[in-house]
Amino acid sequence: MENHSFVIYANKLEAQLKKSSKEFTKADIMQLVQELDIKMVKFMYPAGDGRLKTLNFMLNSVEYLETILTSGERVDGSSLFSFIQASSSDLYVMPRFSTAFMDPFEEIPTLCMLCSFFNRDGQPLESAPEYTLRKAMKSFTDVTGMEFQAMGELEYYVISPEEDVFEATDQKGYHESAPFAKANDFRTRCMKLIAECGGQIKYGHSEVGTFFEEGKCFEQNEIEFLPVAANDCADQLLIAKWIIRNLAYLEGYDITFAPKITVGKAGSGMHIHMRIMKDGKNLMLDGNKLSENARRAIAGMMKLAESITAFGNKNPTSYFRLVPHQEAPTNVCWGMSNRSVLVRVPLGWTSGEDMCHKANPIEAETARDYSIKQTVEMRSPDASADVYQLLAGLCVACRHGFEIEDALEVADATFADGDIHDAKNAERYAKLAQLPDSCVASADCLERQRAVYEKYNVFSPAMIDGIIAELRKFDDRTLREELKNNEKGVFELVKRFYHCG
Repeated sequence: MENHSFVIYANKLEAQLKKSSKEFTKADIMQLVQELDIKMVKFMYPAGDGRLKTLNFMLNSVEYLETILTSGERVDGSSLFSFIQASSSDLYVMPRFSTAFMDPFEEIPTLCMLCSFFNRDGQPLESAPEYTLRKAMKSFTDVTGMEFQAMGELEYYVISPEEDVFEATDQKGYHESAPFAKANDFRTRCMKLIAECGGQIKYGHSEVGTFFEEGKCFEQNEIEFLPVAANDCADQLLIAKWIIRNLAYLEGYDITFAPKITVGKAGSGMHIHMRIMKDGKNLMLDGNKLSENARRAIAGMMKLAESITAFGNKNPTSYFRLVPHQEAPTNVCWGMSNRSVLVRVPLGWTSGEDMCHKANPIEAETARDYSIKQTVEMRSPDASADVYQLLAGLCVACRHGFEIEDALEVADATFADGDIHDAKNAERYAKLAQLPDSCVASADCLERQRAVYEKYNVFSPAMIDGIIAELRKFDDRTLREELKNNEKGVFELVKRFYHCG
């Protein structure tokens, strides 16, 4: 009988070496350079503004390649992070071989790798966001014995000249198909490049936001990823944003991940799904019901929800998105399949029904365990976030739920099973805590709850101080009210943060 089994390597380098990128070694990188005739290497790393920075190396010998792979290079930390002083600014950047990918935009063959930061003593930089996330993951495992995994939803607007044919319906772009959705082909090209660079994509689609303004068409899109270790999730989101922007630039589109770009239209979030794993098993379910582990993790997020915005919503326009009736959360609560809450428990294939057989009667009925698919989704963050800090904060919050005695009571008290914005539910949900309405308010919340994040030396005091200082600089405590009927003022604010993150 013919064997039809096969292995798909979307990642070009995995296909070349026929092994997982998790197993890449220095020898593998040197082999790739030779086999693919690589002429240039790029070290890439996120700075305080959340964007990828680049250091280019033109290869001139095998010895030089071996040197940079082994020793890394020196960079000016004070130009990358606000919390590093110029008087002691030198940092090392060291490539992580598992993150290697081919640059899809360079004319000459170029190999890219994400880097970690190290201090003058050769130790990981305590305040580096990427290292903070690794510390958060370790503390979660140390406390719970489980692994914290995550996946991101990356929403963005594609802006192009308005066309007069097959005009889309305002704010009705959800899962729209061509020809009414004009940016679908661009999105699929982005997905192809992201996958070739190592991104584990779940799917992509057009989103709700569609509108027309001053001769331009604004189309909202989303690319969602598969659950992986939280640090891999952060790497993938960072690279995906870089790819989407670069491809847009080459093809003549304008792109924005900004949380809010106009009044009354859908803003863009960066929702994060999470699950708790042990020995390859998802512990979010107990049978077909949400497990105690999941409810404890949710309780931790409920307790720290207000300060999580300090990591996930980092400029004033973030808080113009977090308003009622825009499918964005405002209250600290959670619910099942409920998009008006802060933490949503999405459908998890828990019915036990064989839907494949029902849709395709000629298929034999089968029993399948779908528990691996269950996640919980935090809906407040947006792409202004430093994704490493955000995932570290969420990891700490989920860990916190296993450390507080009243976790299950907190989960019960914050559960919402109806539309929290419906007037008939107003009295019932009146006691729910509210998310902060400004950067300054988020900084205040982080100041009050910082001890939880600093526990186990996860977030360094210097990092927390730096985040609080940056948020307070915006001085936006009353800004949302001040710009309530000022479209010009809102436009100027949006313009300022149009390319955030």
